[in-house]
Amino acid sequence: MVTKHLTYAQIEKVPLVAVITLKNIAQAVPLAEALKKGGLTNLEITLRTPIALDVIRLLRDEFPDLNIGAGTVTDPNLYRQAKAAGAQFMVSPGATPELLVEAAKYHEIPFYPGVCTPSEMLLAESYGFDHVKFFPAEALGGAKTLKAIAAALPNISILASGGITEGDLADYFNVSSVYAVSGSWFIAQDLMNAGRWDEVEILTRSAVIATKNARSKALKK
Repeated sequence: MVTKHLTYAQIEKVPLVAVITLKNIAQAVPLAEALKKGGLTNLEITLRTPIALDVIRLLRDEFPDLNIGAGTVTDPNLYRQAKAAGAQFMVSPGATPELLVEAAKYHEIPFYPGVCTPSEMLLAESYGFDHVKFFPAEALGGAKTLKAIAAALPNISILASGGITEGDLADYFNVSSVYAVSGSWFIAQDLMNAGRWDEVEILTRSAVIATKNARSKALKK
């Protein structure tokens, strides 16, 4: 059984989460293969398309060694559906009290409620969530804004997400509360549509190396 702490540790080991939105289920397995070969083990399948839950089920069956989560979990019903599909972690763009109550029932499944203000971080913490998603990061002012907020709330670990690219990694990991980032800059839709999975693998490997290097340099400061 995968526990919450093991999932947190897996993300911390490779502190990058691929944000994936698929409209064609035939792309799911080759994409996951390319990401895995590139060294990325954390995949967030957004619940924005009708096939998303089927993608989660498929990837959980095909890749038991990968960390497959659900994104865009916006209400209790979606949470329950994603849990039934086998999602190993959940991510939301924001959070209502009803969603926080539902997620709090299942302590073994990591849930990252979306936040963008200190008040929202404190609300999430009051429901027992000390890992949150800062979203949309770049639109809110990026690492500079996050650093100012995080300084007042050092006990909350942050998954930074939204508009982040490889060139932003150093700034985010210089914020001590950031334990991982998520994004899709290395998953080009045109490459997927053309089946150029080797190029996706190369881009993924570059993203993973850059992420690890940015965190390593930040930890040495």
